[in-house]
Amino acid sequence: MFRAELDAIDIKILRELQRDGRMTNVDLSERVGISAPPCLRRVRKLEESGIIQGYHALLNGPKLGFDLVAFCMVGLKHQSEANLKAFAAATENWPLVRQAWMVNGESDFLLHCVAENLTGFQDFVIETLTANEHVDTVRTMLTIRQVKRLGLVEI
Repeated sequence: MFRAELDAIDIKILRELQRDGRMTNVDLSERVGISAPPCLRRVRKLEESGIIQGYHALLNGPKLGFDLVAFCMVGLKHQSEANLKAFAAATENWPLVRQAWMVNGESDFLLHCVAENLTGFQDFVIETLTANEHVDTVRTMLTIRQVKRLGLVEI
């Protein structure tokens, strides 16, 4: 399903679910202005097409003891497809890395990291990240505070 195939009701459904993925189908149908059965069919179609990839709880990291958020810009020694794939696969095994992107420009990867504290993050950077056989350079950026948090897509 491509964006061109989405109608105004589909857009409303996506907007509402992005704001609150826990609402009932009845509440959702009321918000978008259709009855519950066709609303549920539309949601299922959006899920099956992969537009809705899943649902999750948004956790408060600091309340759970994860006070540090940082970004790492990683440059690899060689940008062969095999090395890029190997490094991407390695990120799957690093719990501190919450999201990872392959990027172009000065770096090859951008990693979003969350750790309990600075020591835990430093240990990860020194003992794991820079120790990876494919890594050439690592630049880290510690965050001060998050000033904006929205759903991933403006719809």
